[in-house]
Amino acid sequence: MAKKKTNTSKKSNSGSKTAAGDGKAEASAKSAKPKTRKMKNKIYEAELAKKQVELVKLQQWIKFKGLKVVVLFEGRDAAGKGGSIKRITQSLSPRVCRVVALPAPTERERTQWYFQRYVTHLPAAGEMVLLDRSWYNRAGVERVMGFCTDEEYQEFLRSCPEFERMLVRSGIILIKYWFSVSDEEQERRFQGRIYHPTKHWKLSPMDLQSRSRWLEYSKAKDEMFAHTDIKQAPWYVVDGDDKKRARLNVISHLLSLIDYQDISPKPVELPPRQKDRGYVRPPISDQTFVPEIY
Repeated sequence: MAKKKTNTSKKSNSGSKTAAGDGKAEASAKSAKPKTRKMKNKIYEAELAKKQVELVKLQQWIKFKGLKVVVLFEGRDAAGKGGSIKRITQSLSPRVCRVVALPAPTERERTQWYFQRYVTHLPAAGEMVLLDRSWYNRAGVERVMGFCTDEEYQEFLRSCPEFERMLVRSGIILIKYWFSVSDEEQERRFQGRIYHPTKHWKLSPMDLQSRSRWLEYSKAKDEMFAHTDIKQAPWYVVDGDDKKRARLNVISHLLSLIDYQDISPKPVELPPRQKDRGYVRPPISDQTFVPEIY
């Protein structure tokens, strides 16, 4: 059964208009918004399971139709990008759906055309690529931290819309998400990372700088939206204060943007196991086993 396709040319209320107030306005808007009750785990897990089944159907459709899908995940640090990516890919095949999270550019890459290191990771037919941070590093961290010149920054703002239009004209489905989070919630999550031994790696020096330069990042993001929120590839803003709702909302929205059909294969019948015709198994003592500590 075909999914109804969402009209992506129209900007939703959570689009660029909401994005314009990412600084103090964003914080005040979130504080003024009535708090919703925390979603129960049972409800969240049930809804997530349904959405992941649909994602598998979408994956099969992408492979069957030879679609090329690129999804960008940008936004504030600790806004929930990684958690959403993990839930999207949890039930998908890594041969169809790939996650790309590039490190800082090498000396050689710094001398290349800026978009060159990203182009090599774009999908072939039948693939979906999720970019955990993308070419928008230049409009965000590089701009705020002074890792690029003013000329390089201005050139990015000019060339990025044309680059993305070129990708869309080539047949790539380009989807861009910006994860927003309030000042208070970001601080709470940062504090959790500081004291949680398995989350220390998530708190980098750049993350700490993003806290101390909150307003500068807000201004950079507003400027970025003003130049790159284009009709062919609009920005979609995700309210990340509630992680569970944010994950479900992103997956639901992603599913709505691609008109896919359910082409799930028929149930597979297991063939009978090959009969034993004199096979002699080597002694178990000849094998090295993992110690059974538990």
